[in-house]
Amino acid sequence: MIETGALWTVIILLGLGSFGLRFVFTGLVGDRAMPDWLLRHLRYTAVAILPALVAPQVVWPSVTDGVFDIPRAAAAVVTLAVGLGTKNVLLAMTSGAGTLYGLLYLLG
Repeated sequence: MIETGALWTVIILLGLGSFGLRFVFTGLVGDRAMPDWLLRHLRYTAVAILPALVAPQVVWPSVTDGVFDIPRAAAAVVTLAVGLGTKNVLLAMTSGAGTLYGLLYLLG
């Protein structure tokens, strides 16, 4: 288990790092125009964050001690398929959550 002091140190450092990254774009750049290539890349940042957070929990779920789990993999596939098919984030997330909890209920 992580000590309380170490945990708060990590939280504070991550908060400062996050603030620093945002400050570079909002505080230092301000109202100046950014290059088109940078704006094009920034558009994909939000799309990349959610899969980066979810992928480890699909492939190595901590709930199952890192053992591959069919309900989580099926939920990820359904979420991806619905998201690509409909371009609707909320529908994709809801269908993935429904698949996960439905399969956990059926198999549990």
